[in-house]
Amino acid sequence: VQLQASGGGLAQHGASLRLSCVASGGTVRTYTIGWFRQAPGKEREFVAANGRHGTVYADSVKGRFTISRDNAENTVHLQMNSLKPEDTAVYYCAASQRLILSTRTDASAYNYWGRGTQVTVSS
Repeated sequence: VQLQASGGGLAQHGASLRLSCVASGGTVRTYTIGWFRQAPGKEREFVAANGRHGTVYADSVKGRFTISRDNAENTVHLQMNSLKPEDTAVYYCAASQRLILSTRTDASAYNYWGRGTQVTVSS
């Protein structure tokens, strides 16, 4: 499966953005889809994931971000509300069909990755 993330951009503190991850060459409903982000000088970190084990969020985004699926469009969205400057990063979507519950937040457990989309939040 190939993944393409889009929807990033520049937003002010408190604003919202919606990222999209479009899948091709595979049916997104058969995959666990995860969102990760990487800020300059930092390691890639887990943001959210949705799949057969349900949905999980990083504590830093819980209550502000929502992951959702549009199976008809073969797309997974990440709605980001109440954005903060510390949300600034390149955001990536990833997919796997072989995750277990405990590995949903582990980037190394995902075997398909899309190119990232930059999100910049100004203070």
